[in-house]
Amino acid sequence: MSTPKITVADVMTSEVAVVRADEKVRKAAVLMDRHGTGCVIVTDSQGRPVGIITERDVVSRLVAKGLSADEVTCREIMTSPLITIEPQAPITAAMDKMVKSKVRRLVVLDRGKLVGVVTERDILRVAPALIEVLTSKREVEESYVKEVQAGYCEVCGEWSDDLREVNGHFLCEECRGEYVVSE
Repeated sequence: MSTPKITVADVMTSEVAVVRADEKVRKAAVLMDRHGTGCVIVTDSQGRPVGIITERDVVSRLVAKGLSADEVTCREIMTSPLITIEPQAPITAAMDKMVKSKVRRLVVLDRGKLVGVVTERDILRVAPALIEVLTSKREVEESYVKEVQAGYCEVCGEWSDDLREVNGHFLCEECRGEYVVSE
């Protein structure tokens, strides 16, 4: 039984707030508030994504420094370059990339075009389903193993109620610990 592949596209948020790099930070903050999101994607004059502004960026790069959201441009506080992922990538690849990059959001690009954002929260939302799938898979695998447990060990020839397949050979517990089947 193979585990179903959950992709970034399956969990990402497609409606993304976007602001131009030359616009003031106040506009980014208003968009975050209006959309109920923790980030906006910053684009260049051609609409290409070039950065991201998060709530944390607003706090640490603007408010904490006593700067004005009406005077500072998005370009000045955005995080760049973007850390991106493709929509077809497995969600596990997104999780791995977030951990390695120490970020909570990835910008989803399809052939260079902005199609969404995937966040830790998006992944947590599907975590119960992922756990259910993995649990079901394990139960099926364990039930299969339990059906083929008794017989004669192919190495020592002794009867065992606990045979397991190792490299295509059914071995008892003692032989599994000692024996390496050569091909």
